[in-house]
Amino acid sequence: MQANDVRVLKSAAIPTALVGLVTVVVAFLTAAGKGALGAAIGTLLVGVFFSISVVAVSYAARVSPQMMAIAAMLSYLVKVVAIMIVLSVFGDTTAWNSKAFAWSVVVCTLVWTAFEVRAFIKTKMLYVDPEAKVPGKGDS
Repeated sequence: MQANDVRVLKSAAIPTALVGLVTVVVAFLTAAGKGALGAAIGTLLVGVFFSISVVAVSYAARVSPQMMAIAAMLSYLVKVVAIMIVLSVFGDTTAWNSKAFAWSVVVCTLVWTAFEVRAFIKTKMLYVDPEAKVPGKGDS
């Protein structure tokens, strides 16, 4: 994982964790223990899914730009399918508050996305390879 990718991951994960903590506290105050559990699981789910995506895209970027695009699309598809499976399997659960879980997922997803975009905007990345060889210019 490159230093830029680690910076992007930390820039998104830390604010998301803090906002997730706030959602847990708010859920606890509004829906007691089951609300806090639902919010905590939602926060954890977002953190794990998005972290895996950043790592997968980072690894694929080392292979080629085309692989990076494919990894980004596939990780998005996997996240959507996985969240659908989680929601369908645990849709009728009484172990935690479903509304607290859902709100936590929505809020943490928005925060992660916003801070990930912010990190990418602030990251200074070269768009030209300074060590690229120009065909026909010799071996110098």
